[in-house]
Amino acid sequence: MSMRFFSGWVVVSGILVMVSQADGETTLQEWLARPVIGTQLPMDEVQKFTEEHIPRMPELSSVRAWERHKRRIRKQMFKRVIFRGEAAKWRRSKTRVVWTGVIDEDPTYSMKKLRYEVVPGLWAPAILYLPKSNTGQVPGVLNVNGHAKEGKALDYKQLRCINQVKRGMVALNVEWVGMGQLSSANYLHYRSNQLDLCGTSGLSVFYLAMERGLDILEDCDKVDRKRIAVTGLSGGGWQTIVISSLDKRVRLSDPVAGYSSFRTRARFLTDLGDSEQTPVDMATVADYTHLTALRAPRPTLLTFNDSDDCCFASDHALPPLLEAARPVFQLYGQPESLRFHRNTDPGTHNFEKDNRLALYRMFRDFFYEKGSFSAEEIAQKSDLKTKEELYVPLPDDNADFNTLAFRLMESLPRNKKLPRGRFSALRWQSRARRQLQQRVRLPELTVVSELVHQESKNGIEASFWKLKMGGHWTVPAVELAQKENTGTVILVGDGGKKSLVEKARSFLASGFRVLAVDPFYFGESSIAEKDFLFALLISSIGERPLGIQAGQLIGISNWIKKNHEGTPVTIATQGSRSSLFALIAAGLGGQSIDGLVLHGSMGSLKEIIENNGSVDKTPELFCFGLLEKFDIEQLVALAAPRSIEFIQPTARLVEELRSIEKWYSYFGADFSLKY
Repeated sequence: MSMRFFSGWVVVSGILVMVSQADGETTLQEWLARPVIGTQLPMDEVQKFTEEHIPRMPELSSVRAWERHKRRIRKQMFKRVIFRGEAAKWRRSKTRVVWTGVIDEDPTYSMKKLRYEVVPGLWAPAILYLPKSNTGQVPGVLNVNGHAKEGKALDYKQLRCINQVKRGMVALNVEWVGMGQLSSANYLHYRSNQLDLCGTSGLSVFYLAMERGLDILEDCDKVDRKRIAVTGLSGGGWQTIVISSLDKRVRLSDPVAGYSSFRTRARFLTDLGDSEQTPVDMATVADYTHLTALRAPRPTLLTFNDSDDCCFASDHALPPLLEAARPVFQLYGQPESLRFHRNTDPGTHNFEKDNRLALYRMFRDFFYEKGSFSAEEIAQKSDLKTKEELYVPLPDDNADFNTLAFRLMESLPRNKKLPRGRFSALRWQSRARRQLQQRVRLPELTVVSELVHQESKNGIEASFWKLKMGGHWTVPAVELAQKENTGTVILVGDGGKKSLVEKARSFLASGFRVLAVDPFYFGESSIAEKDFLFALLISSIGERPLGIQAGQLIGISNWIKKNHEGTPVTIATQGSRSSLFALIAAGLGGQSIDGLVLHGSMGSLKEIIENNGSVDKTPELFCFGLLEKFDIEQLVALAAPRSIEFIQPTARLVEELRSIEKWYSYFGADFSLKY
């Protein structure tokens, strides 16, 4: 089945064979697979691009000036990063707690089992350790955990909590979404970006889990609200710095091997974090250096491991954080409140005894009167409970990232119905174009071309180009041309230009010039290591991979128009991902793009959520807020009256585009479906 939209240009519907000889086929394969830019350049470019966009610490003049800056960062982090979309409503809801049981086997403390509602419908389990002594109000500690399947049952985490409660402190051991009892596939952190697609911050779920944990501690009669602390390892260290920098209730903070600056992350691939650690637009507001400085003048211990075998090794992670934070603590006249601990025993990724002792010393020095608190380890392994003993019942229908996204997408896109009449359609396009540009953060990219090599065979001239754009990006391109060309087809595919041999042969046989390209993130332009994490970093600095890809196609189309006297330019794709950014390019590219041939297009962006997609597989598809305003139907409507051919459209696509024929008529263009 094929679907065609006609507006006065020739549509290729058959597959014609230009060169039947095996030699000819091999030549095309070799040309399209030949490296043009090399494997290292994409990595170098994305590192340089991200580093240039990361904010630096401001010049410090006074406490008053810093306090103004601090208030601005907090306000913008909440408004522009954490609580966008439905998350703002989630935050306003009351923290709900259900107590489910008690473990009372020790004469000095008890353990209360509970679950609390993070966001509507999503409950997290926790254990509250309560001392039995009546010594008045005592410190309370929120103990968060990192990427460990054992979750709240981790040995070293239990030991930490037991040490706290045996000292008379209240300890809350919370489960992290994606770990422990919440470790099923739908809680994977890379699926939190489904919420981003719907215009609601996926980060909000992680933040609210921490914020509501603090609520629970605050509501405990035994807890002194002026002595609340947070600590955790790895992903728990990330949680610690985020909540303790933004929530003023946290007096003492000890993030352990949990984070580094964005610049450090770009340079050290081990430090590139998950979705929540690289949130959309965060780096437009603050770096992790700023968050560390926000702690001033509250007691803060930065713990890192010298021989960390995971991430955030002290040699590279610690210095930029200290460099940023020390002057701020000095500004307040309290440099002693900022401390660091470099672990050498065992020095690996850990929160073992040496690191725990460093934490206890912080409690001793800042939460207790001199001489009243011992910093030695108390708990023994015999105190540990099994994960079965620590199990907390959760609702059978407990929500997860996917079910939350399903709820959000039900009413999206907003204002889905297209207007009637030519005037209304043109006005809608004008408004929608501005909205789409904002959603994808479309860059204006001008091509500076560099011809690398040329050769000819079988009547085809092959030209190999480096297309340099915006001073940041280099797109490899292979141009295939014959003596007579009726127009140019830009080929792009999810599998890279080397996968487009059949399409190249077909379009050449029909008289077209072919330009096979690998835009950002595809084919030869793919990043060799940690590719999707760099895509997350791109979004964190305020750009969008989808916008970069579309902007590159528009820039290439303009370059072709300029170099080939305005001959028609068609973009032909292979795959759902390339089809999406090509469709966006057509809607935003003005007169540079004359038509599209899309093979493998989604019928709806909702399929990303329906298929339970994750950002590590298709990172550019999770463009923040895209589904709020646009689905495939709206993108096609925005591209009108350009000619569009959908190759082998799905039944979903046919259904979604059932009203497009009428829409095209407003522009004097024909539309037809052919099966």
